[in-house]
Amino acid sequence: MTTNASDRRAAAYRAAYDEQLRARGFAPGRQGATRVGPVLRKAHPGQGGLILYRDLGGLDGSELDAFIAAQRDHFAALGQPVEWKYHGHDLPTDLPERLVAAGFIPGEPETVLIGEAAQVAAEPRLPEGVRLREVTTAADFDRIRVLTEEVWGDDWSWLPPALQEWVSGTGDPCTVLVAESLAGEVVSAAWIRFHTGTDFASLCGGSTLPNWRGHGVYRALVGARGALAARRGFRYVQVDALETSRPILVRLGLVAAATTTPYVWRPGGGN
Repeated sequence: MTTNASDRRAAAYRAAYDEQLRARGFAPGRQGATRVGPVLRKAHPGQGGLILYRDLGGLDGSELDAFIAAQRDHFAALGQPVEWKYHGHDLPTDLPERLVAAGFIPGEPETVLIGEAAQVAAEPRLPEGVRLREVTTAADFDRIRVLTEEVWGDDWSWLPPALQEWVSGTGDPCTVLVAESLAGEVVSAAWIRFHTGTDFASLCGGSTLPNWRGHGVYRALVGARGALAARRGFRYVQVDALETSRPILVRLGLVAAATTTPYVWRPGGGN
């Protein structure tokens, strides 16, 4: 594919992503979500807040500064941290500086990768002694928490109840998969959210134990979830990818459509 064709494809994906996913806030009408001006303000028990938007409706200058401060102060009154999900093509161009001035701290950038579900779909090719299994129980969700905490070293106690809500709640449907050894060890876990009313499904998770990396486990989970999306009639899959997973996803045909950076404010400041 030529550079121009690749750029056009990325631009088309970005336009669809902005219009279909960002405009709806991923889960319209979900409990804990409130429209405030141009943004969707969401509260996640145990995690804090999240601010999403399609665009800021022309807010700029002192008016934008006041709006940012109001969102920060809302969560400050609740004693909760809040993440402002910033995309690299957002306007105004000085939005990152304004967020920092309001006390938000930028986290690790991610790349929004998008591809055709039918092209990503693949029969899982797993290393010997590993199987994929769909899970729905609290016990399995807690095993995923243990895996994720081992990989990332943070507190992921919020994850099991969140997975339970996503799988059994009334929001966008979710399917959770684990890759486990014959001995029952969870070596990787991932899930997919099917965004009702859009062409998109989101691939999430994918944490893999260090000694199992490089064996095709993560790739198998991507292919299996792509197949689930295609069977349900979703055209696109998208991933907010860290640099560790980006090369694998690009080789599978996903295209970098945008960048995103979490700007986080915490009570008392700090990371």
